[in-house]
Amino acid sequence: MAPNRDLHQNRHITNRKNGSAKMSEESSPEHFDVVIVGAGISGIGAAYHLKQQCPEKSFVVLESLESFGGTWLTHTYPGIRSDSDLFTFGYRFKPWTGPPIATAEQILTYMGEVIDENQLAEQIRYRHSLSNASWSSETNRWTLEGARTDSGERVQFTANFLWMCQGYYRHDQGYTPTWEGMDDFHGPIIHPQTWPEDLDYKDKHVIVIGSGATAATLVPAIAGDCKHVTLLQRSPTYFIPGRNENELAEQLRTLDIDDAWIHEITRRQILHDQAEMTRLAFAEPELLKDELLAGVREHLGPDYDIDQHFTPNYQPWRQRIAFVPDGDIFKDITSGKASVVTDRIDGFTEKGILLKSGRELSADIIITATGFNMSVLGDIAFKVDGKAVNYAHTVNYRGMMFTGVPNMLWIFGYFRASWTLRVDLLGDFVCRLFKHMDQIDAKRVMARLREEDRDMPLLPWMDPENFNPGYLKRAMHLLPKRGDKPEWQHTQDYWAERKQIPAIDLEAEEFQYD
Repeated sequence: MAPNRDLHQNRHITNRKNGSAKMSEESSPEHFDVVIVGAGISGIGAAYHLKQQCPEKSFVVLESLESFGGTWLTHTYPGIRSDSDLFTFGYRFKPWTGPPIATAEQILTYMGEVIDENQLAEQIRYRHSLSNASWSSETNRWTLEGARTDSGERVQFTANFLWMCQGYYRHDQGYTPTWEGMDDFHGPIIHPQTWPEDLDYKDKHVIVIGSGATAATLVPAIAGDCKHVTLLQRSPTYFIPGRNENELAEQLRTLDIDDAWIHEITRRQILHDQAEMTRLAFAEPELLKDELLAGVREHLGPDYDIDQHFTPNYQPWRQRIAFVPDGDIFKDITSGKASVVTDRIDGFTEKGILLKSGRELSADIIITATGFNMSVLGDIAFKVDGKAVNYAHTVNYRGMMFTGVPNMLWIFGYFRASWTLRVDLLGDFVCRLFKHMDQIDAKRVMARLREEDRDMPLLPWMDPENFNPGYLKRAMHLLPKRGDKPEWQHTQDYWAERKQIPAIDLEAEEFQYD
């Protein structure tokens, strides 16, 4: 299930060459009922739901990259894989038949099948980057401006509705802190997000800075070729080690059950277990913490210093918890191929890194698996009736709409459950909203504060006591506000939203139609 990436991508790129050329030759902008921004996991899911549920709507998917896939296209570092199971990260409408934790190639193959099976290729325009989006209440339309990334040619579209599926971070540059002496280091300093194809790490001493899923993926992928890999972390994170298979799915397959049934039954079992884990994280955090650390201790043994290297200083689920398939990173630690150092960086030296403790770590290569730079709505400049939109001055309706911004929906998935679960939920919601607007002959819809909301406190978009990864804290000042009522929060609770979102009253006071 891991085909040649170039061949797989080129097949879809070729499908769009003629359509893209035709668009740029036209003197007036192309108009669509809906423009979907982004052809990653969210955008392809949105396109599927729109085509299936609202076949009368014209739409186009605009993607700045050369093909579909988003993260799974741009991230090419060794070992790149999901940190969520594919039974729930996969779409509800497309059964997943591979292992729970999948490689980028496997995920791209899956997404390519969705595009092929649903004839979505002709709706996708690759290498189209948007820079400006302007709403006019006179025409009830968005005007979108941008350029082709291959030729620089300017492009323009108009749309009745804008569906933002562009993801949440900048693909072209990862986040690397600035440390004193970085220019003194004799070797390369690499961020996994921009991994060089020709990087030679064979028989080299490598330091990987970081403690999250990327670091835990990268270390076992390169440890076999390196002289030694040191995972250097400021503080630990939580992991769940386990076999990369789902026992229930495997058992159902031996009974020759239909793949669609297996997919749905396995999804429900996984979501049930995740709901219980989330409940424990809030109700009995110390119990869950002990269970997670016991799983790590089982792999590393009773003599390993779990307290120092694998016991975080925060409660479970305030940051993502990554699954470690087959305990691969722990095997490399016990074999001596990799080691963990928990300390703070004082600065870089010619030979490596000087720690606050005074110890110096030598390295030939340093890899900074230190996180993302968030991108708020694709870094596009938005205007509504000529006035620039500052999203930090808006209030976010259920994590998907913004006060004062008409005819736009934003996909932002879940942190504690698979991102794609919300893609499916909001796909249903948007299509239901479109049908409702057609029934009442409304040309625009906008989220608005009700009278009862006028005096409610406006808070940071995410409660740091709920979820607080570094990339989110660094960008909080750019994000919309939340209120203290469920309608004005992205609760990150899939298990509540799977009932709440389908039950939203589209005639409620928080929706303004014109």
